Formats: sequence, C-alpha cells, structure tokens
Amino acid sequence: MTVGASLFLIAVGAILRFAVTDSISGVNLATIGTILIIVGVVGLLIGLFMYANARRTAVREPGYRDRYVDRDPMV
Repeated sequence: MTVGASLFLIAVGAILRFAVTDSISGVNLATIGTILIIVGVVGLLIGLFMYANARRTAVREPGYRDRYVDRDPMV
C-alpha cells in the first residue's frame, strides 16, 4: 500500500469516526471509521518500512569501482 493510499484511508476513517453524525440502520459508522484508521496506519507503517529497506539496498558499497578504471598508459 502506498503512503498516499494510507493517508487517504486515515483521512476517510477520521471523517467517519469524528465528523459524521448520521446513522445507517445496522451499520455503526464510528466503528467503520476506526477500522479504516487502523488499516491506514498499518499500511503506512508497512509502506515506510518497505521504502526504507529499498533505499538501504540501493546504496553503493564503499570501495565500489565503476567499469572504467583509470590506468597509467605507460604500464
């Protein structure tokens, strides 16, 4: 889940949890809002963890040399 989708779920869940006062028979909107907030937070944590892992593996190792190496032409 991307960071944007997670933030969207958190925002929709917060609106349902704290701002909506209407009711639908058989459906508790506050509970649905809480569930969306929790899913959004979990998705955000997983997304940030995966982003940090991908970023860590893309860094070059110390001492890495490119394919073209400077050599002394006199040797």
